[in-house]
Amino acid sequence: MSTPNPSSLDTTFNAFRVRRVAGNIGGEVLDLKLSSTLPEATQEEINAALVKHKVLFFRGQSQLDDAEHQAFGARFGKTVAHPTVPSPQGTKLFELDASKGGGRADSWHTDVTFVDAFPKISILRGVTIPAYGGDTVWANTAIAYERLPENLKRLADSLWAVHSNDYDYGADRVVVEEERLRHHRNVFVSAVYEAEHPVVHVHPVSGERGLLLGHFVKKIVGLSSSESARIFELLQNRVTRLENTVRWNWKQDDVAIWDNRATQHFAINDYGKQPRLVRRVTVHGETAVSVDGQRSRTRSRPEATNDERIDELITATA
Repeated sequence: MSTPNPSSLDTTFNAFRVRRVAGNIGGEVLDLKLSSTLPEATQEEINAALVKHKVLFFRGQSQLDDAEHQAFGARFGKTVAHPTVPSPQGTKLFELDASKGGGRADSWHTDVTFVDAFPKISILRGVTIPAYGGDTVWANTAIAYERLPENLKRLADSLWAVHSNDYDYGADRVVVEEERLRHHRNVFVSAVYEAEHPVVHVHPVSGERGLLLGHFVKKIVGLSSSESARIFELLQNRVTRLENTVRWNWKQDDVAIWDNRATQHFAINDYGKQPRLVRRVTVHGETAVSVDGQRSRTRSRPEATNDERIDELITATA
């Protein structure tokens, strides 16, 4: 699959090299232009590098427009639109525009865990990047679990959590602009979803166990609100320890691809009123599996549209 290069910190694949960016997560892919027409062998190597490094970074991918971004994303599987936030017309893209109310994802989360089969991969493209600030940080949820004391592992293995898009948006923010609160209320939670996930799940490819948490967690099943909050904070703080993270300084046309099954991320809101626009392609995932083989389940969701029912039927029979 890949062979270490003893003369550097790179990992060499047949089609590209990966330069390690941080000690426990993150690799910059060198010598590769992303495209929907990459050879299948190259696509398989990208998948392998992604499972190994959790998040991959690609500089200067100016050849990707909206259409090609989506076509490339489809090489990883079925792409899906955000359940509640409308996509730009004619696309399935999720757009984060800092000039609009919902454009600053400045809280630790794993994408869309308020549905049972949350996305497996996200592909983010820098369209307009501020002159300073606006970095994104990712955390490795597998190494966070691996480094738990054994007694905490046993506790975490036994827990399930309710995730919802109707979470306390202002909880960790000193000041929340009214426009952002309005966007959260009127758009992000225009339809409320809830799913139940194991706090520890098994990665379907690597077999690693990882902590499945983030800001969509509403409560731990079977515990009071105060007990849930304490346990959540204890385990969540393990995920976001600095040694588990990598920070990426965006440049124009950069692309980041992350394994949503093994990471959390946080967009740093330190760029003031500068424009910042990024667009994301999201790849459909599968229900998480607990250490004892149980699968995530839906607690509540809006009535599915006809298109969603058709998609679910296709997925179920594929």
